[in-house]
Amino acid sequence: MSSPPEQEAVREQPGPAAHPAAVPDGARSTAAPVPVRPGAPTPLGARYRVGADGVAGTNFALWAGGAEAVELCLFAADGAERRLPLTELTHEIWHGFVPGVEPGQQYGYRVHGRWDPWTGARWNPAKLLLDPYARAMDGEFALPPEVYGHVRDWPEQHVADTVRDDRDSAPHVPKGVVVHDDAPDDEWTDDRRPKTPWADSVIYELHVRGFTARHPGVPEELRGTYAGLAHPAAIEHLVKLGVTAVELLPVHQFAHEDHLLRRGLRNHWGYNSIGYFAPHAAYAASGTAGQQVGEFRRMVRALHAAGIEVILDVVYNHTAEAGEFGPMLSLRGIDNRGYYRLQADPRRYADYTGCGNTLHVVQPHVLRLITDSLRYWVTEMGVDGFRFDLAAALARSMHDVDMLSPFLAVIAQDPVLRRVKLIAEPWDVGAGGYQVGAFPPLWTEWNDRYRDAVRDFWRGALPDVREMGYRLSGSSDLYAWGGRRPYASVNFVTAHDGFTLRDLVSYERKHNEANGEGNRDGTDDNRSWNCGVEGETDDRHVTAVRRRQLRNLLTTLLLSTGVPMLVAGDEMGRTQGGNNNAYCQDNETGWVDWSLLEDPGWKALLDLTSRLLALRHAHPVLRRRAFFSGRPHSSDGLRDLAWFTARGAEMTEQDWYAPAATLGMYLSGRDIPGRDERGEKVLDDSFLAVLHAGERPVRFLLPGAPWAERYEVVVDTSREDQSRAPDGTHPAGAAITVPARSVLLLRVAG
Repeated sequence: MSSPPEQEAVREQPGPAAHPAAVPDGARSTAAPVPVRPGAPTPLGARYRVGADGVAGTNFALWAGGAEAVELCLFAADGAERRLPLTELTHEIWHGFVPGVEPGQQYGYRVHGRWDPWTGARWNPAKLLLDPYARAMDGEFALPPEVYGHVRDWPEQHVADTVRDDRDSAPHVPKGVVVHDDAPDDEWTDDRRPKTPWADSVIYELHVRGFTARHPGVPEELRGTYAGLAHPAAIEHLVKLGVTAVELLPVHQFAHEDHLLRRGLRNHWGYNSIGYFAPHAAYAASGTAGQQVGEFRRMVRALHAAGIEVILDVVYNHTAEAGEFGPMLSLRGIDNRGYYRLQADPRRYADYTGCGNTLHVVQPHVLRLITDSLRYWVTEMGVDGFRFDLAAALARSMHDVDMLSPFLAVIAQDPVLRRVKLIAEPWDVGAGGYQVGAFPPLWTEWNDRYRDAVRDFWRGALPDVREMGYRLSGSSDLYAWGGRRPYASVNFVTAHDGFTLRDLVSYERKHNEANGEGNRDGTDDNRSWNCGVEGETDDRHVTAVRRRQLRNLLTTLLLSTGVPMLVAGDEMGRTQGGNNNAYCQDNETGWVDWSLLEDPGWKALLDLTSRLLALRHAHPVLRRRAFFSGRPHSSDGLRDLAWFTARGAEMTEQDWYAPAATLGMYLSGRDIPGRDERGEKVLDDSFLAVLHAGERPVRFLLPGAPWAERYEVVVDTSREDQSRAPDGTHPAGAAITVPARSVLLLRVAG
């Protein structure tokens, strides 16, 4: 069968392509050769420096195991390419020092070797490859056919990935950019990390672009950028809200998937990384020729100055090169077999991520890439921690998830990384990938069992209250082992993936038609309740129930033991119109709508969230550093944690196994383990939280001695006006009416 027009293809080529490059002669530069000195094999990447002889230039070092030749490609402003062979090879690292190459220089690599996909060998020097260690990248990912190592449109699609494409990809792909290694003194040296203890942390998950794209207080030219997030108007909201850390959706350089570009969409969330050292260039207001590095650092410094830590959501489990039919952008062309997990048929990729490929983390050079990247973001970019997407894939040894895996072992002993915040998304899509509660000490985890229990309780779907009791009190059934603490549980009701909080009480079915996938994408297990009407409505009764449910969900989250995580905009009623997978909605669907605060009802929700966070900050009993014991700590029988039925009696074993819409939780401030900074016993107020998910009011008998003499109402979610605390004091033993679908928080007054 003939090749497509204007395409010479190689179906199988057991030997290397013709050296120095398998691209048309007309694509090569005719400029005079540049002397390349031997340079050094470390550090990897492109490092600008001044040599001992006073000559300035850049050292380039690339690990390319199995490669037969490597060319460094330098690009002028007009796109002209100059190729310089790297002839020095040390421990599979190709390296050279090029005098005169300064920051701002664009570059890439062409790597030579065998084309034999049947054995996993996919070298193709016609494709310009990004440096995995590039600190900045410039240019867009358009993904035309030339960017693929194989002939993307080969007529026999089932073998298309085995047919080599010899067209030059350089005009169609971004380039790496040489940057200064160190930030100027006025950018970085005055930075002060907040170092917020885990138990005191409140995480706010946000998207750099989506958070500021519509913010009226941020100048238009800064919206959607690192500089926009650093703007005082954006930071003011975070400070007033009371969060202690922002968890940024991926900011590593990422690419848009081909199937999205063909539909006129873009990857919005960024879980498609291709540069683990480079801040995503599209989020930079100051420029993409290396300026994005300084802009990111200034954003971190501004957030730190406000007492807010920066946590990055990182995607080291897979890359944007997808499966065997994906583009050739970097690692695939450097050493496909060395970087990716392959199946028994090495033409195919092991896919534990659902994204087509999985990085082979047990390989030393892959593990080095990841840990070098992590240390770079901590030591040179100033971040305070990481949330690891599909962390179970990183913890796999050869096949199974292994909590003694090389990745977890290296993190545990690394003097930099073991000191920062480490959050696991404790699952992947492979067999045995669900590992909630299994990660070792040092790690916290996204606790999806908390999410599911709280959602089910408030929609009336829990068969009994055992699960709810564990989740409210820190999930000791999951984390009380190996020295782990309650803050090992990152509690959340919503995340970027799924319904927003408002949509959770407005939709029972996903509405993802705008994604162009026939509404097949996104989960069907939403555990949501629309309060009687699907979608937006003018029905005042339905609207009132929905807003009360929002207050209940937020209050439950912020009173629970563990580390709460909020999603940007949930505190003011952000909606995605029922889209529970808005990964490709880089538009008003995926952005925070700040005009919501013009509605008094949504402003009241923000006020309640701020007040709850202030209450949490003021009371250590709500931020426990150790699990509850549930045992008496004094002669009067008072315990640090007690559970009550609506009858005012402590719950029995039978009560835990019975369906219940009402649950009372008593938290004693007299029995908090540990001591304060002065070495003194920690004492606090005691509280009784009453959660009632029933559709009718309930009569609740307040516990008497030894629990309290009087109770003062602090929070009542049945109230529309949440700008101030409610009034009301009740004697112990009194029967109070708890409104339908509401939370009452009462402080022990005597």
